[in-house]
Formats: sequence, C-alpha cells, structure tokens
Amino acid sequence: MSPNSDSIFTQELSRRTALKALFGAASAAVLFGLPARAHAAEASQETTDKLNAAQAKLDEVQAQLDSIANEYAALANKNAQTLNDIEGVQGQIDDTQEQIDTKKSELKKKRNELSDRVAASYKSGGTNILSLLLASGSFEELVANAHYVEKINKSDRDAIEDIQTIQQELDTQKSELESQKADLEKLKDQQTAQMRDMQAKQQEVQTVLNGLSDDVKELMAQRDSEILAAAQAEEAAKKAAAAAAAANKNNSYSGGSSSGGGSYAPGTPQQNAGSGKQQAVVNACYSTPSPGQNWCAAWVTNVFRNAGVGYFGGNACDMFNAWCYSSDRSALQVGMIVADSSHSGTGMPGLIYGHVGIYVGGGIVMSNEGAITSRSLDSFIGFYGTGSGVRWGWLGGIALS
Repeated sequence: MSPNSDSIFTQELSRRTALKALFGAASAAVLFGLPARAHAAEASQETTDKLNAAQAKLDEVQAQLDSIANEYAALANKNAQTLNDIEGVQGQIDDTQEQIDTKKSELKKKRNELSDRVAASYKSGGTNILSLLLASGSFEELVANAHYVEKINKSDRDAIEDIQTIQQELDTQKSELESQKADLEKLKDQQTAQMRDMQAKQQEVQTVLNGLSDDVKELMAQRDSEILAAAQAEEAAKKAAAAAAAANKNNSYSGGSSSGGGSYAPGTPQQNAGSGKQQAVVNACYSTPSPGQNWCAAWVTNVFRNAGVGYFGGNACDMFNAWCYSSDRSALQVGMIVADSSHSGTGMPGLIYGHVGIYVGGGIVMSNEGAITSRSLDSFIGFYGTGSGVRWGWLGGIALS
C-alpha cells in the first residue's frame, strides 16, 4: 500500500510521486478495523515521541495545504463563472448593437421617405394636396379628405418618434451592459491576482511539507530499525528459552507418546515448507513485526532480509510489475509474494501503490495491514483483486524451492 522508496512530492500525481500528497492523510487513515500489533518489540520512547511530533506537524501542514488547495479550486471555479458571465454580457452587447444598427437604418429610411414626399409636394406647389381637397364633391367628402391628409402626416411623425424612442432605449441598454462588463472585467482581474497569491502560498507550504515528509521518513526508518533489533533480540531470547526447556524436558522425560490434532497456535507456522529457504521465509513472516500502517512492501522486504534471502526494495506496485507473473493457482508455492498494483478497497494509497503479501502455505497469505494478518487466498484475491487483479511470483526472481 505504501512505498518503500525515496520518492518525493511534486505537483504531478504520478504513481511514484503521489505519496507526499497523500502522506499526511494516509498515515492517519485506518483501512479497516485491525487489532493492534501483537509483538512486544518496540522502538525507544525518544524515537517514538519524535516520530509522533513530526507526524503531527506533518498532518498539520498537510491540512493547511489541503485547505489552500480547496480554496484555490473554489476560486478557480468562481473565476471560470466570471469569464462565462463576461462572455454572456458581451453577447448581449453585440445583440443590442445589432438592434441599434437596424433601428438606425429604419429611421434613416423613414426620414428619407418623408423628405422625398415633402420635396415632391413643394415642387408641385402643393397642388397634390390642394387638388385632393378641391376635388371634393361635398362638404362631407372635403372633411374626409382633410382628415386623410392629417392622418398621413401624423403616421409619419409617430413612426419616426417610435424609432427614435426604441433607439434611445437600446443605447441606454448597451451603456448598462458595457458598465456591467467593466465590473466583471475588474472582478476577473481581482480573482486572477488572488489565484497567483494562493499559488505562491501553496508553493511555500509545499516546501515546508516536503521537509517534514523527509523528517518523518527518517524517523520511521530509525523506528523500524529499533523495532527490528528488539524483535531479533526477543526471538533470540525465545530460542534460548526453548532450547533450555527442551534440554530440561529431555532430562526428565520418561517415555510415552504425544498426540496432535493438526491445529496450530497463532504466531506459529501452519505448514512446513518444502525447502530450508522457504521455511526460513515462513518463519520470518511470523517473527517480523509490522513497520506501520500502509507499509506492506517494507514488511515484505524485512521478511526476506530476516530470512537471509536478500534485500529487495520498492513498493507493492514495483514488486507486482517486476516479479508477479502468474495467476495460476497450481504454480503458487510457499514463499512467493502475492500482490496487486492497484485496488480500490483501501482508498487512494491502494489505488496508487497496490498491496503485497507472502504465501505461507495452507491457502494462507500473510501481509501487513497495519498489523500482521493472515487471510485465505480467496479472501485476499476478493479484497485486493478489485483493480489490477492479483498475481504471484518469486521476489527478486529467486526461486526458493
């Protein structure tokens, strides 16, 4: 789940570099309910206190960085909306200008028509209108013709006034839209400046976070070293006590037979491996403590180092890609690593780094899930095989059988 490497945080969340961005949150996250580590081996109180203090500071700065990132994202969304609003207002301005141009054209045409009619009437000495009135056959017809002439003149005047009124309204509307656009442009500039300031602040906090992450990694390495040394000392003491007990038993035992039901106690190997190296790996699985939450690949590395096989670094994804070549159950052997490169069951760390365990025989896979757990192969595949799928192979390409 977590890497066993020296990758550092950058802005690009690649599989290698995402650890730093997730470090603060992932270190505090609980994948699922797991018991506390059963081993008595512990690091020194001084190292533990320093690590807890450094981790707390890391979490604090990570929370600050997350807050800045969330604020930046919210501001970026507002800025995007402002740009959309500016674009929308500009579209209204363009539409209004088009209507203004149309009304100007109509007004010009109407004025030209009225001017042409007045000029024609003037050139004819007004005889057209006078002739119309004199040609009236009765008083009633004269009144009707006079009303008709007045109605034509009023219609022209009203049309011109209507066009002028609409044009004035459109001019006012355009001025209001241009004022609105200017306000939006000012808001956009303010938001852009805020975003630049937040980016600078984000970089400052990121620099602090990178340094704290390195401090935490160093203290974790120191803690793991102390835990391993304590565990080895405990194991040596247990072996010495067991040897002494066996010697006493041989001296006092008078015969008889022992019975066995085939069961095994927790913390002891379930199945005798086929070779010395396989058995050494199985024994190391039961004696190697958890290096901590999300450090599944570090635990596998420690197991193989404690078993005398060799040192193999990298995260679960690295181990999967390099050494896990088969999903054929008939090819699965004791001492093989069982891994995936990405799964959704444990959140972001699992999606980026996957998970890795060791097959100890009897259909059981042991792995570090915050504490050292034993799962059936079916259960392991069912939980961790939701993404890339689960495969197995010899770590480092070294066949132990």
